Amino acid sequence: MASFDVIFLGGGPAGYVGAIRCAQLGLNTAVIEREGLGGTCVLWGCIPAKALLEAASFAEKMKKAPEFGVTPGDVKLDFGVAMKRSRAVSSQNSKGVEFLFKKNKITWIKGTGKLTGKNAVSVKTAEGKEEKHDAKKAVVISTGSRVKGLDKIGLELNKKTVISSDEALILEKAPKSITIVGAGAVGCEFADVFAAFGSQVTLVEVMPNILPVEDTDSSKEVERAFKKRKIDVLTNAKLSNVKVGKDGVSMTVEAGGNKKDVKSDIVLVAAGRAPNVEDIGLKEAGVKLTDRGFIQIDKMFATSVANIYAIGDVAGPPMLAHKGEREGHIVAEIIAGKHAHGIDYTNVPGATYCHPEVASVGLTEQACKEKKLEYKVGKFPFSANGRARTSGETEGFVKVIRGAKYGEILGAHIVGAHATEMIHEFVLARTNEYTVEEIDLAIHAHPTLSEAIGEAAMDSLGRMIHA
Repeated sequence: MASFDVIFLGGGPAGYVGAIRCAQLGLNTAVIEREGLGGTCVLWGCIPAKALLEAASFAEKMKKAPEFGVTPGDVKLDFGVAMKRSRAVSSQNSKGVEFLFKKNKITWIKGTGKLTGKNAVSVKTAEGKEEKHDAKKAVVISTGSRVKGLDKIGLELNKKTVISSDEALILEKAPKSITIVGAGAVGCEFADVFAAFGSQVTLVEVMPNILPVEDTDSSKEVERAFKKRKIDVLTNAKLSNVKVGKDGVSMTVEAGGNKKDVKSDIVLVAAGRAPNVEDIGLKEAGVKLTDRGFIQIDKMFATSVANIYAIGDVAGPPMLAHKGEREGHIVAEIIAGKHAHGIDYTNVPGATYCHPEVASVGLTEQACKEKKLEYKVGKFPFSANGRARTSGETEGFVKVIRGAKYGEILGAHIVGAHATEMIHEFVLARTNEYTVEEIDLAIHAHPTLSEAIGEAAMDSLGRMIHA
């Protein structure tokens, strides 16, 4: 038995960041992780998917190259090469976390962990051995989440014709046709990738809009862009007659008052994730779950059992890597007895990396209406932005929603090239309680895409210049 100050169950964004911060604070720390360090984000999500999206961007830009005076020769698309590069990038990032563990003297216990008593865990190692370890101060559960199928309608994952994003990241070639069920961030990103590599893509969403958690204006803008690229977008959809065969999948989709039979080589189920709460000793330890199956925590990430904490996806939405990272940072300071600044969950940015990109923070316009808030909207199209014109990336807009009386930023929404980078001006502004007037006071360099942020702020005040 080895003894540590803190043990983390899970080495994803929440767990590994929490472990590094614990080590920085002088705590002897261990992480139990059966796979590579970095978790779903590094191995099966954020990083490899964004590497594929970058490949998709290259493919799309090659089509426009002649407009810029660059005429490419015989362009060949090879999804297998793009996939291998994405796996290499993923591996590189995972090895980077390993380096950080060595640098900070964190012990990586390779195996599967389980709570076995007060501040104690057992581990089944990769070699099949059983080990027991104890944590003097705390055990932190950061086991993350996993993909899930839609078994009730016949779309049980089989890793061949009905796949998840995990399998999509290791396909050796793009299918001729693919139906993606679920048009959230994951669904829209893979629709982008496969369409760029020549697949006929059908994107199916049961909600009225794709990217249903985003502002309606953002969702509609991406839908228009997708339809231009011949992606078949079906919203408000109902699925029936699902038949899974060896060489493909067929189903009936009712959308917009019409029924159509959809057949494809592969169905990608992108309908959400489930928390990893099974087989880690929660019930035996007395750790309570919420009605939705996440681990129940308080504002300090403490579970129903003393000295056991939970962070990241397993502790509830938003199920985002950057939210988990910040929770890891804070829980480490709590365990170390430091004063920790809490998380404002209303100010966690959302980011979708399809083309055009989508980013947001704060309230949507729909939410403002539901809350009966008095607000003003400012909006500026990238088609009127000089930098966007120079790059030929004029799709999208910046939209800011301000309080009518005081000018506070209730929400901000960006659709367009580099939206996921630009959103942080609004995140910083909301964090520091800046108003749209203070956004306007900042001089934005010309020509930049960020000028659109200043213009949207001015539009909300009734004095936009360039549109």
